[in-house]
Amino acid sequence: MEHVEFGQTGLTVSRLSFGTGTNGWGGRSEQTGLGLEGLAELLCAAYERGVTFWDAADGYGSHAHIARALQSVPRDKVVLATKTTSHSGRAVRRDVERFLRELQTDVLDVVLLHCVTSENWPRRKKSEMEALARAKEEGLVRAVGISCHSLGALRAAVACDWADVVLARINRKGVNMDGRPEQVAPLLERLYDAGKAVYGMKVLGVGRLAHDARAAIQYVLGLGTVHALTVGISQLAHLRQNVRLIEELAPLYPLHEPIVL
Repeated sequence: MEHVEFGQTGLTVSRLSFGTGTNGWGGRSEQTGLGLEGLAELLCAAYERGVTFWDAADGYGSHAHIARALQSVPRDKVVLATKTTSHSGRAVRRDVERFLRELQTDVLDVVLLHCVTSENWPRRKKSEMEALARAKEEGLVRAVGISCHSLGALRAAVACDWADVVLARINRKGVNMDGRPEQVAPLLERLYDAGKAVYGMKVLGVGRLAHDARAAIQYVLGLGTVHALTVGISQLAHLRQNVRLIEELAPLYPLHEPIVL
């Protein structure tokens, strides 16, 4: 499994990220439906295969499962990303403190503002951003950013110095995306060249492109501007397939040399 520097965050991530939020919202997901031990065992199996970047969110209800898995693997070998949907700085601060307890860790590697759609989010989310910036200064969080759900939000992220990390929807067919691939891909390139850590979700189109997973993964890796691909995994067979494809394809499609804007 190839590992790369994650933008300018100082973190190193596996090219495959274990997603815990397939059809996830309201405190549950397809992955959490495996149960505490079921998902923890699958996360540990992923770790054994070099998948050391785990993607969670408060809305998925997956913190307890990840904490359980971390009882069996070294915490410092795993990069944890999670997300908050809170709408005030005070609430975001409470979330950070709660996430630390739920994940049973001293630091959160990445915390994202979840499901951001407004093109004016750098202004509208100012108090939330300030709360995360303070948590970062205090060493409670290593990197901050947003999970984008609109083209406008993606465009705003390019010029926003605050965002270290951007999670964006990208796949070769435009399934469940914010725009057509030819609209989104140039924005990802601009984010990448601005030094952001970029990782892609919906790579398999929420399963609709899974019939040709190779082509789906090849497309996103081929962009050369996506550090990691987060894929929701709920079966060992799917884990094995995704690991094999990333191992085969990632060396063929290396990341571009970024042009720092």
